[in-house]
Amino acid sequence: MYAEHRYQPRQSRSVSLGAAFAINGAVIAGMLLYLAPNFVPKTGGTIHVIDVKDPPEPPPVDQPKPEPEARPRTSQEPLIVAPDPLVRTETSNATKTTEVIPLEPPPTYLGTDADPKAEPFTPPLPVPPLIAASQDLRYARDFQPDYPASELRAQRDGVVRVRIRIGVDGRVKAVEQLSATSPAFFDATRRQALSKWRFKPATRGGVPEESWKEMSVRFELENQ
Repeated sequence: MYAEHRYQPRQSRSVSLGAAFAINGAVIAGMLLYLAPNFVPKTGGTIHVIDVKDPPEPPPVDQPKPEPEARPRTSQEPLIVAPDPLVRTETSNATKTTEVIPLEPPPTYLGTDADPKAEPFTPPLPVPPLIAASQDLRYARDFQPDYPASELRAQRDGVVRVRIRIGVDGRVKAVEQLSATSPAFFDATRRQALSKWRFKPATRGGVPEESWKEMSVRFELENQ
């Protein structure tokens, strides 16, 4: 008995193989989906949620300000001055005339026609001259001092020149030595002037004034 063998074309074989692979893939995928939940591990216990706060931001740090760049100084910077704009002016041939008003001169006051508001000018009075002091002749006998004993023994003559200050009462207030032959002659003259000399004081406009006067005294042995 012989088996029946039929010829199948190559295209029919390929379709059969593809259908078989598709069926097997679908079966395997279904088994994986069924078994997948059994492989997920179950965890027990309570889940605690902790709120974690963000750390505070650090305070802002002041950034140093950049220093302005030093501008190089020049010895002399040129100064640029803009020129004034030119303005055109229209000239006219017409001549403009202006009226000149003469100024009146200020009034002058001559003689009695003076300004009544102005104070009258009074010229200063001339300073009267000083009349120098003179010796009072009533006391002329008391003018010569006594001869110093030391100079009399030495048989020596002498001359004394003094400058005296005469007060308003005619008395001598001070005696200054200008020259003297010896200190003894000056001392005798100074004592006599302060105690015995009398003068008519100097006057200015009839009013007595103090004044200075130079006097000379001679000491001679022949008059002793």
